Amino acid sequence: MSTASLALTIPLAVVLLLLAGLSGTVGLRGRAGALTRDGRMGVRTPASMASDEAFAVANRVAAPVALGAAAIAALLAVLILVLPVSSVVALILFVVALAAAFALLLAAGVLGDRAARHVPIPARRPAAGGAGCGGCGCGGGGCSKLTRTTEPAAEPAAGSA
Repeated sequence: MSTASLALTIPLAVVLLLLAGLSGTVGLRGRAGALTRDGRMGVRTPASMASDEAFAVANRVAAPVALGAAAIAALLAVLILVLPVSSVVALILFVVALAAAFALLLAAGVLGDRAARHVPIPARRPAAGGAGCGGCGCGGGGCSKLTRTTEPAAEPAAGSA
C-alpha cells in the first residue's frame, strides 16, 4: 500500500485547519458574547438580526456546535497528515471532514435561529415629531403620558355658521 504524497495531504490539511480556525473563532467569540451584528461572523438570520439580544442568544446557542465542527475539522486534518493512508483514503477523509464540519455549522445556525425566535422583538420607537406612532397602542408611552385636564370645547351647532 502506497501512502499519499505530501503534495496532496498538506493542502487538504491546510484547508481543514483554516475551516477549524474560522469555526473555532466563531464558536469562542459567540460563547463569550464578543460578536456584533455589524460584523461578518455569527448566526445571521432575520430572527437573529432583529435585536442585539437575539443575536447574542443565537450565537451563544450555536457556539458549542461550531466548536464541535472546529474540533472535527482539526482532528481529521491531523489524521490526514499523520496516518499512512493512500491518496484515495486521504481524499475520502477530507470529504468526510468537510461534510461533517459543514453539517455541524448548518445545525449550529438552525439552532441559533430557533433560539433567536424565542427572544421578544423590541417595540419600535415612534417617529421623531411626536405624533408619528399612529395611535395610542404604540407601547412607547407617548399617548399614555397625556391626560386631559379640561373638557373639550363644545361642537358648534349644525345650523350656525
